[in-house]
Amino acid sequence: MFIAIGIVFLLVYGLIVFYIGWSGWSWMRPSVSRRFRLLYIAVLVFLAVSFILARVFAGSAILNVIGSYWLAIFSLLVLMLPIVHLIVWLTRLTSLPRHHVQKWAGVITLTALVLLIGYGSYNAYTPTVRSYEISIDKPGPASGELTIAMASDMHFGYLSGKNHAIRLVEEINALQPDIVLFPGDIIDDDIVPYKEKGIGEILAGIKAPYGVYASLGNHDRFNGEMQELIDLLEESGMTVLYDESVEIEDWLTLIGRKDHSDKNRAELAELTEGINSANALMMLDHQPLGFDIAQQQGIDLVVSGHTHRGQIAPAHLVTQRLFENDWGYLQKDQLHTIVSSGFGFWGPPIRIGSQAEVVLIQATFSNKAD
Repeated sequence: MFIAIGIVFLLVYGLIVFYIGWSGWSWMRPSVSRRFRLLYIAVLVFLAVSFILARVFAGSAILNVIGSYWLAIFSLLVLMLPIVHLIVWLTRLTSLPRHHVQKWAGVITLTALVLLIGYGSYNAYTPTVRSYEISIDKPGPASGELTIAMASDMHFGYLSGKNHAIRLVEEINALQPDIVLFPGDIIDDDIVPYKEKGIGEILAGIKAPYGVYASLGNHDRFNGEMQELIDLLEESGMTVLYDESVEIEDWLTLIGRKDHSDKNRAELAELTEGINSANALMMLDHQPLGFDIAQQQGIDLVVSGHTHRGQIAPAHLVTQRLFENDWGYLQKDQLHTIVSSGFGFWGPPIRIGSQAEVVLIQATFSNKAD
């Protein structure tokens, strides 16, 4: 079954790559030598398989960079080229010279592609702070208030690397949070760049009196034992909750879940059994699923990521259909759910229709003075 799906995927992908290559060649052909064709085909084939080669030759920074930017170009051209070809076809109903139309269609497409990659890169590498205010009808800290900083989907790797980690620490520390929550996808399927780039040492610079807590996502995996990754992350100053809970002082319980894709993930009822329900209950769950169950189990706040808000529009229309809350804030009775679009990115190092973000949550409790 999986082999058949893989073959179909490769066939469809190959046809799309051919379509992109044919479109580019149709535009360039009048001004280049036929001898250029072989070079053009070789470059296109290399780009098309570069992200696959990056997985085969794990640890190759060059292949990862090339493959990621190819996916950015591929994604944008898949969206742009059908529109361009439709417009060019419609111009046949006019008296405009066909060769001029084709020439300028290519120039405009190339210019738009460069501008979109620039704009998307800016959104991917320039984080914003998204703020929410929630009220929990339970006693909290002595002040009755808690400042929470949350970031998800950092996908630390070869392109979301050292500088992006420094940005994250700077953004979080500027918020002066009481506690920091990382609900998954901290790395991008590869532990090597996290080690080599010293990202752990950078994250250790986060300052929060109640500490830094993390759960793991579907990309927090690698060819090794999960405990090795957990130990590495905890060396960075965070506490990883892997289907575990922890009580902070006598008023807050944090629950961190394994990812929804993990077959060994415990049911939420197991994780909440025996905990003090009078405490404020906050949960880190990478994928924003099962809100009804969380509400029934008395959870007060769930923080999630995973969706990237589609990352490249109009994919947000898909995530909106797949998830009850794919981005932002949703309340269900006592349950507050907050889903981040993520701080990093997966695949193409661009964001269009979404922006890298750190989430600030200002929580007030029943013991807050008037």
